Amino acid sequence: MEKNNDRSDFQLNINRRHFFSKLSVGIGSLALGSLLIPDLFKRQGNADRSISGAQGYSHFAPRAKRIIYLFQAGAPSQLESYDYKPLLRERIGEDLPASIRMGQRLTGMTSNQEKFPLVPSIAGFKQYGQNGAWISDFFPNIGKIADDICIIRSMHTEAINHDPAITFLQTGNQQSGRPSMGAWMSYGLGSENKNLPAFVVLTSRGKGNSQGLYSKLWSSGFLDSRHQGVMLRSGKDAVLYLNDPEGISKADKRHFLDQVSALNNHHHEIKGDDEILSRVAQYEMAYRMQTSVPGVMDLRQEPESIIKLYGAESLIPGTYAANCLLARRLAERGVRFIQLYHQGWDQHGNLPGEMSSQAKDVDQASAALVLDLKQRGLLEDTLVIWGGEFGRTNYCQGNFQPDNYGRDHHPRCFSIWMAGGGIKPGLIYGETDEFGYNIVSNPVHVHDFHATILHQMGIDHEKLIFKYQGRRFRLTDVAGELVKDIIV
Repeated sequence: MEKNNDRSDFQLNINRRHFFSKLSVGIGSLALGSLLIPDLFKRQGNADRSISGAQGYSHFAPRAKRIIYLFQAGAPSQLESYDYKPLLRERIGEDLPASIRMGQRLTGMTSNQEKFPLVPSIAGFKQYGQNGAWISDFFPNIGKIADDICIIRSMHTEAINHDPAITFLQTGNQQSGRPSMGAWMSYGLGSENKNLPAFVVLTSRGKGNSQGLYSKLWSSGFLDSRHQGVMLRSGKDAVLYLNDPEGISKADKRHFLDQVSALNNHHHEIKGDDEILSRVAQYEMAYRMQTSVPGVMDLRQEPESIIKLYGAESLIPGTYAANCLLARRLAERGVRFIQLYHQGWDQHGNLPGEMSSQAKDVDQASAALVLDLKQRGLLEDTLVIWGGEFGRTNYCQGNFQPDNYGRDHHPRCFSIWMAGGGIKPGLIYGETDEFGYNIVSNPVHVHDFHATILHQMGIDHEKLIFKYQGRRFRLTDVAGELVKDIIV
């Protein structure tokens, strides 16, 4: 699957004449040819680069066709969500033993603390589902779908600060400049809908302390720019500059695009720069999106029962609930990778109040998305992911305040959940120690996480490669192991 450009080089080497010279032209050979080379019998010439991935096929049968990633930016505490630690209540206020901390690197916000007082979750926990998953009272609706989700309690990362940690989760590297996960999916698989991008981004903001979000998180990096995420906004114009100015008719716009395309194609013949063709493809995609995007964004088409499922906020543009509902509508229409970012999870202080509010923002809508996909038969081939960039410390940041505490960053362990797309439902995977500080079984690194996601989409993470500046790059860099135990 290693390629520098699109599939055209491959097609030049295996054309019709070459194919038929090697195989008989019976019906069986025609069928085989169409399977091996899907574009073999299509019209030759300029391919529609807006919908065809550079690879355009899977390494093996995929379990998922699309991904909805509900990213909780700012790192929600695992100790107030999915990793119940009753020992912290028994030892409240005691200093974290040095034998547990083992000299771990700390952030500048707690490195000068003389004591690290343990603090339990102010939220209660209940057991849900057939496996008795412990889930915080902050997330009662997610608790109700415990049998549909796989909770991973043993995620870990090297990054200890927000920007490198989020960048790592989204691109496979702590430094910016690499393609994002959605861009890799677009590059490898393309889109199922010629009228919508393969990679769409939606953002929302809660009431808690927020870290910044930057377009580098959905960048195409060194891949063609057509693979970058397209951000849908909540305002009047879902995509900036998509609509035509007054006085421009559809016929005028079509004529204009045809002339620009001719000039760009001529320029490409001279320069040989494939980014020029990407530009042509993006112009054409924008033209088609003028009719497709308004229909996707019109949530008034949804029945009252669906609005009730997601909650009243789903009718308020820009809210997390509205974005979850939009994600389902985009998934129905074949968008390959749908990325939601919800800001406000950075609770260094007043965690009880802020996290409670944040949880209310996302609890009902996250569960509704899973239930909605399931009732439509879409969950089976849609992979839903929920989680942040790292975890939170089991000790209090600053002075000990059992009812009004904050937690610092903690990369050694954190929790996420996944649903659908061939992931085992109702599974609790991985375990941390009784302090909730170190992983004691089944660790899952960020690279392992990425390898597993790609696998569910039918991609071998070691074969999805792009050669750039003399080096072969991939989403999992030079690491990553498939987490086989969580796959159906």
